[in-house]
Amino acid sequence: MSESILIFNEGEMSMREYLAQMLTKSGTLTTQEIVLHIAAAAVLSAAIYISYWYTHAGTSYSKKFNVSLVTLTILTATVMTVIGNNIALSLGMVGALSIVRFRTAIKDSRDTAYIFWTIIIGICCGVGDYLVAGVGTAMVFVVLLLLGRVRNENRILLIIRGGKSQSADMEGIVFSYFNKRALLRVRNTTADHVELIYEMPRKVWQMNYQKDQDIADALYALGSTEYVNTVTQSDEISG
Repeated sequence: MSESILIFNEGEMSMREYLAQMLTKSGTLTTQEIVLHIAAAAVLSAAIYISYWYTHAGTSYSKKFNVSLVTLTILTATVMTVIGNNIALSLGMVGALSIVRFRTAIKDSRDTAYIFWTIIIGICCGVGDYLVAGVGTAMVFVVLLLLGRVRNENRILLIIRGGKSQSADMEGIVFSYFNKRALLRVRNTTADHVELIYEMPRKVWQMNYQKDQDIADALYALGSTEYVNTVTQSDEISG
């Protein structure tokens, strides 16, 4: 009886040691190394957060997406820490993540670059290559700091609807008013009316303010013009 109790106690002690070892180590990594991997990813993700906030300041900035970038960096580092050099785990992770479907539309091409940036930093930190992660983050941060605030030039759409009999007069006014730099994109006609849609850069549209008469007044002076609308198109705004 005493022998069985002794064996049970020895087995209980060995189980405790086994559980302690499982909780304090992951493969060949120590607890300190795991914390260092994840902490490095968290620190470098702060640079990504600041960079995204600066380059997207304005109507296109999404705080939720920015926070998601930080979270994605840490999660990627965590996954890479678990996988390590284990091929079986890596294949299993690919199979598990293959069921995930992302249906959120990317409104800005820069957002795709930021997603790749977070994944790469997470991978580098997860495998312990802090030098590559730090140098890469610094270089990308400087490039985006210098060029990230570049905006595409807004385009102006000029929409005119009037009598079909005076369509040639309307076209002549537009071409002469903007020195033939307004591009006719759409021409819709009915039995009695015509609708013209012109596209031009904002700089060309600003020539309107250098004229003695506004183009809308010149078009309304024809008598058959029903409306003159202007629409601003920008890649920064998505409907």
